[in-house]
Amino acid sequence: MSTMKKIRIGLIGAGNIGNVHLQEFGKLKDQCEFTAITDAYLPLAGQRAAQYGIPVVASSPEELIMREDVDAVIVAVPNQAHAPLTIFALEHGKHVLVEKPMGLNAAAAKEIVRAQQRTGLTVMVAHQMRWEWLPLQVKQQVEQGKLGRIYTAKASYVRRKGIPGWGTWFTQQAQSGGGPLIDIGVHMLDLTFFLMGEPKPVSVYGAAYAEFGPRKKGIGTWGKPDWNGTYDVEDLATAIIKMEDGSTLTLDVSWAVHTDTDDMPFVKLIGTEGGAVLRGSEGKFLTEQFDQPMEAALSEPAGDEGGRVRLSRHFLECVREGKQPWTSAETGLRSNLIIDAIYESSRTGNEVKLDWSL
Repeated sequence: MSTMKKIRIGLIGAGNIGNVHLQEFGKLKDQCEFTAITDAYLPLAGQRAAQYGIPVVASSPEELIMREDVDAVIVAVPNQAHAPLTIFALEHGKHVLVEKPMGLNAAAAKEIVRAQQRTGLTVMVAHQMRWEWLPLQVKQQVEQGKLGRIYTAKASYVRRKGIPGWGTWFTQQAQSGGGPLIDIGVHMLDLTFFLMGEPKPVSVYGAAYAEFGPRKKGIGTWGKPDWNGTYDVEDLATAIIKMEDGSTLTLDVSWAVHTDTDDMPFVKLIGTEGGAVLRGSEGKFLTEQFDQPMEAALSEPAGDEGGRVRLSRHFLECVREGKQPWTSAETGLRSNLIIDAIYESSRTGNEVKLDWSL
């Protein structure tokens, strides 16, 4: 491992999530190094560069991407810039780890897929939830057939009072693409499809509501509000998603809602031979033995390195070996197609069929 050529990474976006990537990839110093960083606010990029020993602060994302000492880029900026920067990076020979959602909408996501197919380079969406120890344990049991055929699943991430950055890009449709559905719902979609065995979704029926944000209620602690800004996204969305194989997924997400909730991501898998429940970092299996209901709690392995380290290592492996990422551009497109369809269904009141054509 010590003789392995290090992958040189450029970071676009020095904010909170960019800092997380600096920390996690920094645990794999034998495999990679950060050679450049940039941010819309260059003093912050300079601060991170000094903190992590990054030699170059680029004046723009384009300048960073075109550097010869950058093999791969991490795109950790607001949603509307994901597709333009990912495509620009691919066209200039760079592999890309892009934050969720992959695109602002399905049209942007399709542009990324086409660019990835043209170039053959790696595009991976940074969905960390599926890399945690609990989903990986459940996935192993699913692959061993312990749940049988998973015919329905439920996913929920319901925050009681958690609207982020009211009035900033978080709550502006043109910049974020939506509210909790595209912010945290995209995580639940990726995680549940992973656990279900990646079935192909074909249609959606859903609804979205904005009952808190327009009244400046339900404000959370993430981000600094701009009370002169705009709120034109939903604060709750609900949907049922139908798959090609007949299975279904029910989704509920919110930033703000009057109900009892522990603000934890929740997934319930229901199979013919057993089931699984994941809530936060706790999980259990359920089945029937000797004509009696049985269940078993899951426990965290000793010394677990953490999901984000596994995510980072997987990206480096895909770049180095040309492997297809678990969270490929196609999985990012799937999420964007579903999210767009939920919004359209909410507007029209009709079931919406997904258009997979590129």
